[in-house]
Amino acid sequence: MTDEQLALSAQKGDSAATRTLLEKYKNAVRGCARSFFLEGGDAEDLVQEGMIGLYLAVTDYKEGGMSFKNFAYLCIRRRIMGAVKSAARKKHSPLNKGVPLPDGEGKDIPSPEDPESSLIAGEEAEEFWERVRRTLSESEYETLVLYMEGLSVAEIAAKRQTAAKSADNAIQRAKKKIAKIMSAR
Repeated sequence: MTDEQLALSAQKGDSAATRTLLEKYKNAVRGCARSFFLEGGDAEDLVQEGMIGLYLAVTDYKEGGMSFKNFAYLCIRRRIMGAVKSAARKKHSPLNKGVPLPDGEGKDIPSPEDPESSLIAGEEAEEFWERVRRTLSESEYETLVLYMEGLSVAEIAAKRQTAAKSADNAIQRAKKKIAKIMSAR
């Protein structure tokens, strides 16, 4: 059977045809993955992404277009490039770089039974939010409050009668200013 026939057979539920194509193109995936670098990952992560791309090629192939081989290479390459671009965005870097607190740290959080600690913590929180209020513009503060109440950027924009981009920018500016306040503490 040709690769095209195998792909069409795989789409009809023939798991042997799927395995055959995945095995046949496994080295092509490895070769394609070798030419890329994934920040925060290793070569096997890219191979895995490439195998997902190959599987998608098997399930999405349409007869009458390009050959399965060319379609598979295109899907593999696009999937790997997508993973590399996603890693470069560093969208999840705070989560990836998170470190758990050592035992014993974080235990100085006041318990509800300790009224003095609760009072001090409440005063510190008030001082913090007062400083935030003075640091942020009125627009940034109002937008941040709505965001903290759980409204989406689109809902905030509608409520404040501004563009969604303006609301998102106000949230980002507020977050940066608060981060500076936190680092100064």
